[in-house]
Amino acid sequence: MIHAIAKMTVTDPDMLAAYRAQAGEALSRHGGAVVTASPSPTLLEGDGPAPNMMALLSFPDRDAALGWINDPELAPIHAKRNAAGSSEILLLG
Repeated sequence: MIHAIAKMTVTDPDMLAAYRAQAGEALSRHGGAVVTASPSPTLLEGDGPAPNMMALLSFPDRDAALGWINDPELAPIHAKRNAAGSSEILLLG
């Protein structure tokens, strides 16, 4: 199992809702799942500002995570996330 951290500063909550309506199914296509999510993470250390949404994702392996983010059929769903605000997704491992 491998994990990824998604950090997001949401500027369009309606677009985020549209993304979330499809995100779970998109993740599961590649064996991924949301482990936990927080709509208001607390910055413990650093210069900030903290994102206003974070999620911990799990995937069976690195190839599954890369398959999810690079799947051309999922590009419209990823575009909704990107239109909802600024985001970074970091693969751990």
